[in-house]
Amino acid sequence: MRDFVAGMGYLVKGQKWVARHGRWWGFGMIPALIALVGYVAALGVLGVYADDVAQWATPFADDWGSPWQGLVRGAVQVAVLGVGFGLSVVTFTAVTLLIGQPFYESLCEKVDETEGGAPAKPEVPLWRELVVSARDSLYVLVRVLAFGVVLFLAGFVPVVGQTVVPVLGICVSGYFMAAELSAVALQRRGIAQPERLRLLRGRLGLALGFGAPLMVLFLVPFVTVLAMPGAVAGATLLARDLAPVETADEAEEAEEEGEDEAIWPVQGWQK
Repeated sequence: MRDFVAGMGYLVKGQKWVARHGRWWGFGMIPALIALVGYVAALGVLGVYADDVAQWATPFADDWGSPWQGLVRGAVQVAVLGVGFGLSVVTFTAVTLLIGQPFYESLCEKVDETEGGAPAKPEVPLWRELVVSARDSLYVLVRVLAFGVVLFLAGFVPVVGQTVVPVLGICVSGYFMAAELSAVALQRRGIAQPERLRLLRGRLGLALGFGAPLMVLFLVPFVTVLAMPGAVAGATLLARDLAPVETADEAEEAEEEGEDEAIWPVQGWQK
């Protein structure tokens, strides 16, 4: 429970950080705005052609009379729009992070600088970072969809499907949300995706405390745009907890302690 509260704390701290650094808040909203415009346009096109899709998917209803034809095709239209909206919610963060890789790399670096103990900037070309980010996001998306299918089927179980399953859905989505958002900061620390997921599983309460409330917020598209910079800043703070970087002063102190132990190996000796 303590880790869960700490995870929520990082979410709040991230929003406070961008509130104190307004320029970075605006800077971090640019990729989210680009992604939002693209998703709104795509959903608009889907809405325009939803009726055509419904007719194509229900040729057996061509000869049906009213009201059954309208009811069936109306249900298919709603299902098509629902699936489109659901996919947009699931994929929005990954697409925004992919579009905004250079933006959020700079934002993470700035958060690290202000908090102290920033890692060295990785010597990796931008195109390679984008490829790795796209591959990792696809891996997470496949897992989210797999869990989504299982939870969808479980939703038909009486009582459990209407109570437990929605909570599990938010928790699963929140965990992978935390994984996506912390990926930028952890990747800067040279941590590959399997190790990142292992770190988050080891601090599951921390990941859920950060990701689950954020998942609920991100169900509202425009809130996603406003909260994304703070979410990335908070994920960077969370990453600093998961994988702290040894500063130059700490490394020097550790080296001096090692030299002292080599000189005075017998316990109890004094200089």
